[in-house]
This record gives sequence, C-alpha cells and structure tokens, in this order.
Amino acid sequence: MRITLVGSRHFGVTTLNMLREHGVEILGVVVADAEDRLAATARALGIDVVVQANPKLVVAAEIAPGTDLIVTAHSHARVSREALAGARFGGIGYHPSLLPRHRGIAAVEWTIKEGDPIAGGTIYHLADRMDAGAIAAQDWCFVRKGETARELWERALAPLGLRLLGEVIDYARAHNSLPAKPQDEQFATQAPSLAPH
Repeated sequence: MRITLVGSRHFGVTTLNMLREHGVEILGVVVADAEDRLAATARALGIDVVVQANPKLVVAAEIAPGTDLIVTAHSHARVSREALAGARFGGIGYHPSLLPRHRGIAAVEWTIKEGDPIAGGTIYHLADRMDAGAIAAQDWCFVRKGETARELWERALAPLGLRLLGEVIDYARAHNSLPAKPQDEQFATQAPSLAPH
C-alpha cells in the first residue's frame, strides 16, 4: 500500500508515525506550510515534501505518482477530483465527529458548545463537498462533564482517529477495497469556526 499523506501539525506527525508502524510505503507528504512540524518530520525521515500552491486545494500534481491512497490528517484543504482519481483507492480523511453531525472546521468545539454527551470520529471518503463523503469507519466515545474541546481531542478523539485510520488501511490491504456507507443527510449539522472574524 503506497500512501500520500496530506496534513499538518501534531496529528499529521502522529498519523505519519502510525502509517510507518503499519508498514505502508509513504511516497510523499503534502503540507500547506513549509515550516509545519509534519514537513520537518517527513524531511528528517527522507520523505519527499510538497508544499501546496494553494493552501485550500490539493491538486493532482502535488500527489506522488503511484499513490494507492491519499490520507488526510489535520488538513483544511480540499483534495481535487483529479488528485483523487489518480490514486487507486481515492482518499480518506479523519473527522472528529460522528458525521454527518458537526461537519466543518470546528467539530470538537461544536461538540462541547452543543453539550453533546457522546462524541466520536469518522473515517470518510474525500469528496467534492467537505466532510460529506461516504463513511468508511466510525466509533464513539463519551464526553466528560466540564471537558474542553482540547481535552476531549487529546484524551479520546485523536487516539480514536489513529486507530480508525489504521483499521481502514488494514481493511483496504486485506480486501483491495474500502468500506463505504453513505452519510444520512437528515442528521447533518454544520460546525463553522467559532473564532471571531
């Protein structure tokens, strides 16, 4: 299994490490910022790093040739249809909510803001609409009373995402396909940024 990883920050690095432990071949890493810690980690490991020309879009030329699967980990860029078409299995990403609930950039914050007693994570197929592709895997966790978004992410949602990504990649290697279940649009909610503009 040959993977191109698109991502950033700590979760991008932990995903890179998880992929290496799973014995997949990482053909390249795509980042929006050349100074990001994921870029530095990849370079230190001798992995090719590509910096996106447009921080909001990953184009086909930025994906390593021969990629079987594109994996996104803490990326806020859309992966173009052409880029997905060039990878044998397309692409998957991790979203820290029970999709289709809390689609958007601030899913964990909205989980806390809405007082959800249960949170979760979803591995989904990358598609034209952000966070709207078919579900490949999903699991849930309880939210502790008084827990902050950061605490919930670090305690439960980041480790859950790494486990689910690993499971989906193992499934793809074993079955030569990815699981896919459509999202139920009647339960879709949005999670736009809560930061003041």
